[in-house]
Amino acid sequence: MSNIEVKQIINPILASDGAGVKLKRSIGVKPNYFDPFLMLDEFGSENSEDYIAGFPPHPHRGIETVTYMLQGEFEHEDSTGAKGKMSSGDVQWMKTGSGIIHSEMPAMSEGRLHGFQLWINMPAKLKMSKPDYIYIDSDKMSVHKDNDKQIKVIAGKFEKAEGPVKGHNVEPVYFDVELKKDKEFNFKLPSAHNTFIYLINGEIEIGSKKHDQVKDSTLILLEKGEDLKVRGKTNSKFLVISGKPINEEIARGGPFVMNTKAEILQAVQDYHNGTFVK
Repeated sequence: MSNIEVKQIINPILASDGAGVKLKRSIGVKPNYFDPFLMLDEFGSENSEDYIAGFPPHPHRGIETVTYMLQGEFEHEDSTGAKGKMSSGDVQWMKTGSGIIHSEMPAMSEGRLHGFQLWINMPAKLKMSKPDYIYIDSDKMSVHKDNDKQIKVIAGKFEKAEGPVKGHNVEPVYFDVELKKDKEFNFKLPSAHNTFIYLINGEIEIGSKKHDQVKDSTLILLEKGEDLKVRGKTNSKFLVISGKPINEEIARGGPFVMNTKAEILQAVQDYHNGTFVK
């Protein structure tokens, strides 16, 4: 057995994406890549001017996007014909594969909007696969609850609570954890996985070695190991996300992530030629 300790604490940078949605970006800047995770954004504001322009139609190829709404409403529409409204607690897991064009626009003109988008790399053998879309309603999400904590399971398994994403090549774990003060969250992970915690709010201690205090909206990269222990110094809310590294070269080109620069150029050409969506 090996205890998992803190590797690095990273403060996100302020950024904007889409048509000017303000957000906090961590993975995708520093670190640029935490295999298999390509990007992590937290978007959240009570000021509608920070999000009202949304994410108009745009393409993706070679990645998966996981959008988790904590609060607010977004409308999704894409080139596969999928469309729907995401509400508080809902998850959209989209495998873009060979190519998808989609939009995500706020279905609200005022009030608080808060959520996350995670990008997961796809291995070379799956990058040109058929796009797929999984929608997880909050009221159908598997939840573990006891006197110490509540865990919403988006992917992976915690005791009897199991997420709907199964048979995935990176064996993802994606938990939303609410931990009470002075209580512990303990979980065993595959030793080869890369794992991070994103503290949404509260104060926590990770592992057995002393580390710097972590403030709200902070990324915590973890050392590889098997036994993860988190103690709540206050009532706290955080994400635990883990996955098996793909260990392949990557080439980035805006919304496209492939293995070579030539494949990026092909994606751009396909998009402009109108042959992007298969």
